[in-house]
Amino acid sequence: MIGVVADDITGAGDIGIMFAKGGLEMHVYPLRHAEDPARADARPDALIIDTHSRLDRPEEAYRKAFRATRLLAEAGCTAFYNKTCSVFRGNIGAEFDAMLDALDHAFALVVLGFPKTGRTTLGGIHYVRGQRLEQSEFRHDPVHPMTRSDLVGILQAQTRRRVDRLDIGVVDEGGERLREAIAEKKKTCHYLIVDVRDQASLRTIAEAARDERVVCGSSALAEELALLEGYAREGAGSDKAGDGAVSPPLAGRRNVLCVAGSLMPQTAAQSAYIRRKGVRSAELDSLLLLDPQRRDEHLRRAADLAARVLEAGEDVLVYASDDPEKVAETKRRAREQGIGNTAVSRLVSDALSQTVKAICERSGQCRIVVAGGETSAAVCAELGIKGFRIWKEIEPGLPSCESLDPERRLFVLKSGSFGSEDFLWKAIAHLKEEGGNRDERGA
Repeated sequence: MIGVVADDITGAGDIGIMFAKGGLEMHVYPLRHAEDPARADARPDALIIDTHSRLDRPEEAYRKAFRATRLLAEAGCTAFYNKTCSVFRGNIGAEFDAMLDALDHAFALVVLGFPKTGRTTLGGIHYVRGQRLEQSEFRHDPVHPMTRSDLVGILQAQTRRRVDRLDIGVVDEGGERLREAIAEKKKTCHYLIVDVRDQASLRTIAEAARDERVVCGSSALAEELALLEGYAREGAGSDKAGDGAVSPPLAGRRNVLCVAGSLMPQTAAQSAYIRRKGVRSAELDSLLLLDPQRRDEHLRRAADLAARVLEAGEDVLVYASDDPEKVAETKRRAREQGIGNTAVSRLVSDALSQTVKAICERSGQCRIVVAGGETSAAVCAELGIKGFRIWKEIEPGLPSCESLDPERRLFVLKSGSFGSEDFLWKAIAHLKEEGGNRDERGA
């Protein structure tokens, strides 16, 4: 069985759909629910534990990743994957070290390239849609600004273990030659970063890495690994996972609640797109969220508006302020109050999640799209979702999911930087279709 540790919930879904497309049933659990008794009866092909640790201090991230890895090993997993951000944001060194320490293992292959989303690595330099990482939008990430592009340097700064790399030229020589090169590098390093040009590169790396116990990086390699005969346990696969999934019956209205908390330009463009399409919206004004005397009333009004729209049978968007000038002013006022960027991010996510809970309690909403990793985690926690099954892919790395709790929901959890401009529009249509026609009550 495959065990995956992911540092945020959207990344868990991202890697989950890559394995699911290979016919594996994938279950995702937040770390706090990973020992839930209800999980004991589940027999997925792979377990994914979300540590929700990207914004933590390195010491806390290490503790969570170590615990998650131990739980996966105790559950019977024998192959391990440490899923990180596809541009190395977060506590990558601490979390990679935690996995190796928990397994008493000395080596991990690191593959960050994700060509289907524009991430490539050449000569050890990471690119985002053709731009060096340090010149991409991630340079301005409010919590983890990426100011360099050399992956060895980024990882080496976060670990005492030795980091090395293999050039694309070795990958181009084929799987057998790459396997030999990896074996040679194991003698002198603990983490080995491998270049990725395109999907063919990933196929070659998968052939060479099929017997590796620990793999780290983006989800892209998982798609190719899952397609290899014998990589997963014999008999893996289910009609409840991947693109062959059967639409589950779902009661209630078919309209969809969208929630956007990410400040990445991709999410801002996606929110603007569905508003242009006529989806009604309620903005959570980030300046009002900093005002304790006005915050609660502001959230109540937003929740009331969204619930009324849903009850009228329409889709609705609830989003955090994404106007650049307002965002800058919010950060300025937050600094005056002694609130840093990480705390602001969590403040906004908490406000959105509380609003979503109020909307769902009033409207019975069970189809939800969430944009932003921090927001997705907060919404799932607020709604009491203790685990979910990966369902179908909408775009690369962006699946729908089905909650495993008795109050079933279909939802999409989207990384802020992923997806085409019309992704939210596609996700709305997808959830309406996946809800099916088997229960027309309230439709």
